[in-house]
Amino acid sequence: MITDNHVRLLRQRAQRLTPQEPDAPTGVAQVVKDLCGLQAQDASAAALAVRVRSTGLFNDDVERARVQERSIVRTWGQRGTLHLLATEDLAWLLPLLGPLFIAGNRRRYAELGLDEDTLTRGVRALRAILANQGQLTRDELVEQLAHHGIRLAGQARPYLLQHAALEGIICLGPDRGAKPTYVLLNDWLGQNYQAHALTQESAFAELARRYLKAYGPATPEDLAAWSGMPISKTRAAWQLIADQLIEIEIAGQPAWMLKTYEKWLDEPPIPTPVVRLLPSFDTYLLGYKKRDLAVPPQHAKRINAGGGLLNPVLLVDGRAMGTWKTKQQKQRLEVILQPFDQLPPDLQPGLQAEIADLGRFLGTHAALQVISPP
Repeated sequence: MITDNHVRLLRQRAQRLTPQEPDAPTGVAQVVKDLCGLQAQDASAAALAVRVRSTGLFNDDVERARVQERSIVRTWGQRGTLHLLATEDLAWLLPLLGPLFIAGNRRRYAELGLDEDTLTRGVRALRAILANQGQLTRDELVEQLAHHGIRLAGQARPYLLQHAALEGIICLGPDRGAKPTYVLLNDWLGQNYQAHALTQESAFAELARRYLKAYGPATPEDLAAWSGMPISKTRAAWQLIADQLIEIEIAGQPAWMLKTYEKWLDEPPIPTPVVRLLPSFDTYLLGYKKRDLAVPPQHAKRINAGGGLLNPVLLVDGRAMGTWKTKQQKQRLEVILQPFDQLPPDLQPGLQAEIADLGRFLGTHAALQVISPP
């Protein structure tokens, strides 16, 4: 059995949260691919999730990769939520996850008046509208859909757009001010992205393998929580790659990691504290069924008070030690840190380095303000 500290170290390393080797690839698309996607309902938080896993990138690099290079795409992915996904992963990931979430939404579709005929007509109309007019915001699309006889209100609007994205018809395009636009996926990326398509069985195996590469050691239950897939499917996916796995024990329970990373088990602890400022909705906290290893139970509500919101976290050696937020001042960005307990002095160098890097990434000067714990 390995210790909790060792598990946290392994998971940090898998998630690119330990210090990177000088020659480690750090492009935006590489980071997104390595994590098999980053939650992006909050686009600025997704960019910060790239920062904390890379070296030398800037905020503008993330948008450049999405809008100019188009090596990453913002669309609905794991758990039916908005993600940044590597373009080369779309051809196998969307056909794998899309039908599952569409089937799971059937009851909600019915409640919103989106019967099968309305969904079909809606997607057909979206194709025609975007083919003729190009990038449009959601409000503009809803107005155009009404001209095609499809009148949407309330939550029916985002659900139709999500449905079309899960079918691989649309994705998010460039922002227009504070509002995202929508585009036809094939027009945005061209047909070449489909070159990486896989059979369904191969896609299940790829998802399990890529998940364990980025989140191991972990379990099929963790994969289900992260992906939104039924546990029966994640267990079957696990079996498809069983010969590539090694089993370890965490707190008396079995977990698995890829054999190719078995050497990590023998590596010594990192001598200095690894301090990271994780953004809201960070995948380190979304990647597992339970967060007990990363979040002290007595502080769990400070990070997730309820609902789907996850606050930004001060992470030290893989364990949450506080929350943080930013406030823009005239000449600087103020980083307001609320630690759960008094921070030990040996964290200061790592914490100051993170604050400086956050400012560098955002193109501003960042200054730390610590609110003493009660």
